Amino acid sequence: MARIAPLSGFPEWLPDGRVVEQHVLDTLRRTFELHGFAGIETRAVEPLDQLLRKGETSKEVYVLRRLQAEGEEGQDRQLGLHFDLTVPFARYVLENAGRLTFPFKRYQIQKVWRGERPQDGRFREFVQADVDVVGAGELPYHYEVELPLVMADALGALADVGLPPVRILVNNRKVAEGFYRGLGLDDVEGVLRNIDKLDKIGPDAVAQALAAECGATPEQAKACLELAAISGADVGVVDRVRALAASYGAASDLLETGLAELGALIEAAAVRAPGVVVADLKIARGLDYYTGSVYETVLVGHESLGSICSGGRYDTLASDGKTAYPGVGLSIGVSRLVSRLLSAGLVAATRGVPTAALVAVVSEDQRAASDAVAAALRARGIPADVAPKAAKFGKQIQFADRRGIPFVWFPGSPDQVKDIRSGEQVEADASSWEPPAADWWPRVVPGA
Repeated sequence: MARIAPLSGFPEWLPDGRVVEQHVLDTLRRTFELHGFAGIETRAVEPLDQLLRKGETSKEVYVLRRLQAEGEEGQDRQLGLHFDLTVPFARYVLENAGRLTFPFKRYQIQKVWRGERPQDGRFREFVQADVDVVGAGELPYHYEVELPLVMADALGALADVGLPPVRILVNNRKVAEGFYRGLGLDDVEGVLRNIDKLDKIGPDAVAQALAAECGATPEQAKACLELAAISGADVGVVDRVRALAASYGAASDLLETGLAELGALIEAAAVRAPGVVVADLKIARGLDYYTGSVYETVLVGHESLGSICSGGRYDTLASDGKTAYPGVGLSIGVSRLVSRLLSAGLVAATRGVPTAALVAVVSEDQRAASDAVAAALRARGIPADVAPKAAKFGKQIQFADRRGIPFVWFPGSPDQVKDIRSGEQVEADASSWEPPAADWWPRVVPGA
């Protein structure tokens, strides 16, 4: 039989990797719920015109095609797999607005699909975890401060298992738009899209693109690049931007509004998460629905991976014509994060199977006794399995060892349980014995 070639872009973890992924998901879920976010799940498909209705996207949408009966309702409406969770969430809010209480805080953990070229940390199918707060008609600015701090808590909770420190880079679209318009550049979206490519193509290429696509003069392009070069973890960033704007005559009311908001975020973050949140004026987020704060998150020491978490404020993504539902949110590429943790050996699972104790089988005609022991352990919440066959005890111990199972149970008079790591073997009763807390379930620990 020919060897099956893997399909690139669709990650499938081995059991140990799945333990790591599940730990990440559980930690995120627990942290989001601690902050008052309710979990939801939306359908995997959306009408294609809805998926593509907001801004340009370089992501190729997976379109669904099937044979439909003649005259079937809606047969001419194309459907696609969602490529993020924000657009489906906007639709969800509109459909359920009368049954939701606002501000509505939700988290959502699901798979998404993007038909892009697979590369390190980029997949065609992957798990994403989003948190958003949406208001009806208005949404106070303080949520733009709260969301990155929630994410800092969630990612910080993974530090004890080997996640490198994270840095959340923040900017404000009002700062960028106010500055660009003050310079005389009206194609704000075009400037933002090109600034968003700065790390990929470099300042010279960006300057050329600003001239060719946005009509920027050399001086205007220079000013845009100088703004993008400003960064810092304290409110001194605000003064530097204000001074730069003054030197180019680019001051404006919108710029001042954005600077006030950016300063409030940096000031609050310096208290709640010192050193984690950093203002970076090159953060643009190319999608055009962002209207206020924008965020990107990198792993310190692994910046080449790119952003593992991003998002921002949006005011017009969801509207029914009468009421707008502004929101702010962040999204973690869970698969990208797990991929880097595993490939770099930053984390490891203590075992790939849940089983804490393998019950040995003395002989096949005594298998029922082994099944009874396993049932008694499971009834008390201890994950247990029974050996697949009544081989010599040495081979049954090898079976457990290959799977990382720490204990082997030997039925008898009396029963005994062996810690196969230390070799210690003691008498035990299935109604009272339990493994040490560290061995009860698989754990995620820092890598070697």
